[in-house]
Amino acid sequence: MRPATIKHLHSAGGVIFRKKGGEFEVALISTKNKTVWTLPKGIIDKGEQPETSAVREIREETGLTGRIMDTLGDKSYWFYLKDENIKCRKTVSYFLLEYISGNIGDYCWEVDEARWFDIEDAIKQVSYRSDREILEKAKEKLVVHGTDTGLG
Repeated sequence: MRPATIKHLHSAGGVIFRKKGGEFEVALISTKNKTVWTLPKGIIDKGEQPETSAVREIREETGLTGRIMDTLGDKSYWFYLKDENIKCRKTVSYFLLEYISGNIGDYCWEVDEARWFDIEDAIKQVSYRSDREILEKAKEKLVVHGTDTGLG
């Protein structure tokens, strides 16, 4: 068997939040027959800036439009596409977005469900440690700065 081809992918996404009843809520998506809960993200199109991609992917995967307030950093991980014998290193650039408009029921076909969660519940609900770390960072920024101080 030939060695796996190495491929590098760059995605963008993030944490879209709203304040409800004095608490922060964030949107998560489920995939893989509702077995995985994660943050919305997707591949950055050729010539697209990560910020533009994050807003677009969040809108596609959750039905929600947001405004970028701050960055939340990058996370990288490896995965393997067995059928294609490709080893992929994916780097995701995450952003913190304030909800502007949209309906969480208007998600795309790639997503099994999109739902608002209290930020504490979201931290417990996500399937991946890297998502938990990004949500913790988002929570810290929201608690420290609130939504009125012009994060970023």
